[in-house]
Amino acid sequence: MLTVHRDARDYQIIFLCSFLSLGILARDWSLSPLAIAVVLATTLTVQSLFTINQQGNFSRWFSLDTWQSLWRHQGWKSALITGLGLCLLLRANHLSTLILAASLAIASKFLLQAWGKHWFNPANFGIIAALSLTGDAWVSPGQWGTTLWLGAVFLAAGGLVLGKVGRWDTSIMFLTVYAGLDLARNAWLGWPPEVSFHHLENGSLLVFALFMITDPRSIPNGRPGRLIWATAIAIFSLILQYHFYLPTALFWALFCLSPLTVLLDRQFPAPRFQWWQKNNPVPSN
Repeated sequence: MLTVHRDARDYQIIFLCSFLSLGILARDWSLSPLAIAVVLATTLTVQSLFTINQQGNFSRWFSLDTWQSLWRHQGWKSALITGLGLCLLLRANHLSTLILAASLAIASKFLLQAWGKHWFNPANFGIIAALSLTGDAWVSPGQWGTTLWLGAVFLAAGGLVLGKVGRWDTSIMFLTVYAGLDLARNAWLGWPPEVSFHHLENGSLLVFALFMITDPRSIPNGRPGRLIWATAIAIFSLILQYHFYLPTALFWALFCLSPLTVLLDRQFPAPRFQWWQKNNPVPSN
C-alpha cells in the first residue's frame, strides 16, 4: 500500500501564477518579464542558500546529491509562493529594490523565529522592507481594479486554496469585521452603501485576505487565536487607513501585528500546520 501526500502549496502556486497572468494580460500592468524573473530567481536562490546552510552542505554546493536534497526538501515551493506574492503586489523602478525585497522576505523566515516558527508573512515583510528602506518601492492598491467579475474569480480560486489549508475562518473573520466597520463608518458619515461596496471590490484587498493573512505557517495555529488575530488586523487596518490616511494600511497592519502570533500560540496551543497532508492509502502498482 502506498500513502499519497498532497501539498497545498501546489494549489497556491497554480492560482498565484494564474492571477499574475491575468493581471498582465487583462489589467495591462507595467510589470516586465525581467522583473518577474529577477524576483523569482532571488527568492529561490536565497531559500537554497539558507537551506544548504542548515544542512551543512556548503562544501558540496555543486554536488548532485545536494540539489536532489533541496528538491526533496520542498522549500522551493514556499519561496516560489513568496516571489509570486511580491510580483502581484510590489512595484519598483529599479531591479535592485526588488532583489532587496525578495532577499529580506526569504531571510525573515529563517532569522525571525520563535519556537521554530516564523511569525512574519515573508512577502509582507519584503514589501514593508522595500517601502521602509528605499524611496523606490510602492504598492498600488488600485492595480486590480474594482470589477465584480475579477472579485468572483478571486473568491472562487481563493476558496479552493483555503479549503485545502483549512484557513477559511481567518479570511471570513477579517472580511466580515473589515466590511462591517467600513459600512458602519460610512453610515455614520451619511454616505450611501455604494461607497463601501466600491472600496470592498478592490482586488488587492481580496489578494490580501485570501492569500496573505491566511499563510498557515506564519499565522496563529489555533482557531481562537486566528479569529482574534484577524479581527485585530481588520480594526488596525481601518484605523491606519482612515485616521492616518495610509494607502498601504493593510500591509502595515499585518506587519505590526504579526508578532502577536507568538503570544496567541502560547495562549491557544494547537498543532502546527504541515503542508503535506495524507490522503487515504491507495494500492501501489
